[in-house]
Amino acid sequence: MPEKLLPIIDFFLEHKILLSVVIIALVLMFRRLVLKQIRGDVAFVSEHQRKWMSRTKNGTFTLMVVVVFMLWQSEISEFALSVTAIAVAIVVASKEIILCFTGSIQRASARSFRIGDWIEVGSLCGEVIEHNLMATVIQEIDLHHGQYHFTGKTATLPNSMFFTYPVKNLNFMKRYVYHSFNITVKEFVNLYVIVPEIIEQIEGHCDEFIDVARRYNGVIEKHAGVDLPGPDPHVHITTTATGEQVVHIMLFCPTEMATHLEQLIREDFMQIYQETFGKNALREERNPRVSYM
Repeated sequence: MPEKLLPIIDFFLEHKILLSVVIIALVLMFRRLVLKQIRGDVAFVSEHQRKWMSRTKNGTFTLMVVVVFMLWQSEISEFALSVTAIAVAIVVASKEIILCFTGSIQRASARSFRIGDWIEVGSLCGEVIEHNLMATVIQEIDLHHGQYHFTGKTATLPNSMFFTYPVKNLNFMKRYVYHSFNITVKEFVNLYVIVPEIIEQIEGHCDEFIDVARRYNGVIEKHAGVDLPGPDPHVHITTTATGEQVVHIMLFCPTEMATHLEQLIREDFMQIYQETFGKNALREERNPRVSYM
């Protein structure tokens, strides 16, 4: 049997291009089978599955590169000697590729993020679903508009961006978030008299999760080594250049409840404002005095 295999082996060694195609095809088939087993029949891929899918892709890609390099080592060596004179031109032409590769090394050495983390790079925010030697793939999240849901868009970031933009790891925001919003009041009245009642209403909405929020806030402070604002709601009032009053509200709450809580607090504010300053508001029935932004 081994004697019958020798002619086949010699044939493939003489035809390296065909052997390379066969190797690549086998590795790709193996990767596809492994990925299929990892994914299974589930509709949504879990974070654990994404990690193993990314490891499989990166591992098979590395295996392909190593095997093909070893197969063509002699030819590559001869080619490298022949292009020594134009090495500078090659480096310049492949600058972006080199930056992507070194950016991947920088990410791995600094441990900036891992699969499943929420990150912000430049103007893009999202959850990391895959990363390799050249790029990082994220599912975009709408954070800049005070929302915390997926937009359905997938963004592929070249790793060279990590040298141009700071990478912000927002992973703790997956569970709890400091949610801030403003309410603008056009009519100049003493809003400080209703602040205690507003805080009481906010605390009532937060009763169901405040204990967990305090513990989670303590974990974040210990991990980050900084003194954070704390889990209790914060309300303060400022004025604009045009004389309008702005009520700033910040609360520490579960990320999936942030938008809903904001709507409840806005409703409470409108009701308290109406009850407290309603007499002045009735004078101008068709001219609303409160606007929200």
